[in-house]
Amino acid sequence: MCGIAGCTGDSAAAEHVIESLKRLEYRGYDSAGITLGGTLLRTVKVSGTVDHLKKTLFSGDHRGTRGIAHTRWATCGEPTAENAHPHLSCDGGISVVHNGIVENFSELKDELSASGHVFLSETDSEVIPHLIEHYYDGDPLRSTALALRRLTGTFAVAAVFARHPEVIVCAAGGSPVVIGLDEKRTFVASDVQALSPYTRRIIRLDDGEIALLTPGAAQVYAAADLQPRRKEIVLLPAETVSSGKGGFEHFMLKEIMEQPVCCGNALKDRLDLSRGMVVFPGLGLSVRELSRVSRIVIAGCGSSIHAGLTGAYCFEDLAGIPVSVEQASEFRYRNPVLEPETLVLALSQSGETADTIAAVREARMKGAWVIAVCNVTESTIAREADSVIPLLAGPELSVAATKSFTSQLIVLYLLALYAGRGRRLPQETVLRLLREAGDIPALVRRVLEQAPLIERLAKRYAWADDLFYIGRGNLYPVALEGALKLKEISYAHAEGYHAAELKHGPMALLDEHVPVIALVDPACEAEKICGNIRECRTRKAPVIVFAADGFPPDGPAVRDVVRVPACSRYLLPVVMAVALQLFAYYFARARGCPVDRPRNLAKSVTVE
Repeated sequence: MCGIAGCTGDSAAAEHVIESLKRLEYRGYDSAGITLGGTLLRTVKVSGTVDHLKKTLFSGDHRGTRGIAHTRWATCGEPTAENAHPHLSCDGGISVVHNGIVENFSELKDELSASGHVFLSETDSEVIPHLIEHYYDGDPLRSTALALRRLTGTFAVAAVFARHPEVIVCAAGGSPVVIGLDEKRTFVASDVQALSPYTRRIIRLDDGEIALLTPGAAQVYAAADLQPRRKEIVLLPAETVSSGKGGFEHFMLKEIMEQPVCCGNALKDRLDLSRGMVVFPGLGLSVRELSRVSRIVIAGCGSSIHAGLTGAYCFEDLAGIPVSVEQASEFRYRNPVLEPETLVLALSQSGETADTIAAVREARMKGAWVIAVCNVTESTIAREADSVIPLLAGPELSVAATKSFTSQLIVLYLLALYAGRGRRLPQETVLRLLREAGDIPALVRRVLEQAPLIERLAKRYAWADDLFYIGRGNLYPVALEGALKLKEISYAHAEGYHAAELKHGPMALLDEHVPVIALVDPACEAEKICGNIRECRTRKAPVIVFAADGFPPDGPAVRDVVRVPACSRYLLPVVMAVALQLFAYYFARARGCPVDRPRNLAKSVTVE
């Protein structure tokens, strides 16, 4: 993996494909490559950035009306130019880019090597062009389909053939492929962000589909038997197009600062104050139907798990529904027990997370109703779920989740109120909570106004290589998220703990070199968390307190305190998360880290 881009039908194909790759940089990568040309294919590959690839390519011949390119995140083989995509057949006449994992590549490689094929890389992906070459009989579509049937694993593939100078063949099998249509040009990519400058008319390939692309046209077939498929052309939403950094140094800071607007979008048209109700158009489950749900299972990965853990407090407290939060990567392997009245919530920013897609399919196979909570309404998870609640956060290009996380928290809170109204909450209680929810954008603005203070604190502690985050109640998952944010972008080792767990082992690591970030809700177990802070101070650990207004004046003496506005305990995780995002951002920036593209990480993890 990580990014695929291609174009046919334009003399400026090189420029378009490179620009598309630039728009996929946010996904994370370590090498890049491109193949251009018609009957003569030219391939350039580099270890490093797309800018390096562009400079190398444009220093020589970059003519051609067709091209495919790739940004690679190393999973099989080191991040070298030799291991970068595209990979070529032995005769150099077939070039392939691939996202995914070929699980049976060792046996395929042995088989192909025995018949005379020579491999030049350490990657699993290189078996694909050799397989296509093995089956090639003059028909690029059929030879690609035959090759892909031999693969075990996941793939998104784009291939070009020297003998077919205007054709691109692409296919999907567990990893996303999007086709873009213009009057005389056709594009292919692994993400709509790559296509948005050129067209809004797209086709998404479903798993098991293969397409033949020619200038201005795309023919889609079932890969199993090459029977034609009728595909709907979807108009890409205008908001999919990113407006750049908007004057900010990094996308992450821009996206943190956008959160008052994003929180407003998550609330927009969903608060019916006249009736004291939450409204979810197109949900497919009425309040009465949701009241019959006996259990909720939340599946997600990374930040989405932390959002789910926070949401669990809301569902159990407000709606009286028991909740389990599952790592999507383990969900289908555990043979989960899903009763007929179980509701499954699949959380994902991109909607293309491979493990969460697998969880959705397993849940639906077992008869559960699945709601996707994600930011991309045309994504695989959104399309395969029974219904979808869009986050409406807009494009998020920094690898670290920020506005998508807080939008998830808001959506889960609203869904808990929606369920609670039909089970245990009187109308006046719901109305009060909805009015409080309407204050979220203003509360977040007040947190963002403290950016200078948070920046000073982050710089003060940027020397630390180990940090603890502690919290209680629904701030415990926020502590986990705060620690994840810090380790993702600053490369410091950070761990989140329930504050009560300090005595059960972690406290052995505390000393003057390990700062502790304590999250305090004055209205919830304040005495206990203050006791935990004193214990940390006794071990000489520096403590930074993030507390809602009202942090007791008689609490432990702490020099460094960030106060966030007091609000409902259900909303405090949102405003606290924003403060911790700022801390992580400024901490990483002070350490000189590449904030938007941290090493070894990808924005959308499309393989297991």
